[in-house]
Amino acid sequence: MKADTHPTYFPEAKVTCVCGRVFTVGSTKEALAVEICSDCHPFYTGNEKMLDAAGRVEKFKARRAAAGKK
Repeated sequence: MKADTHPTYFPEAKVTCVCGRVFTVGSTKEALAVEICSDCHPFYTGNEKMLDAAGRVEKFKARRAAAGKK
């Protein structure tokens, strides 16, 4: 078998969420930046949070409103 084929494992990798939560996990990267964690995810909090990328939410709402009129 080849030597040194596996990446370096960091057992105390630092994860930073957009909401401000910082926690540690095991990872092959030393630091991670995430947009949603279990503290701010709608499934766990019960709050609806829209993450809009390139106006997709508005396009969907417009198509939905137009389809409802027919």
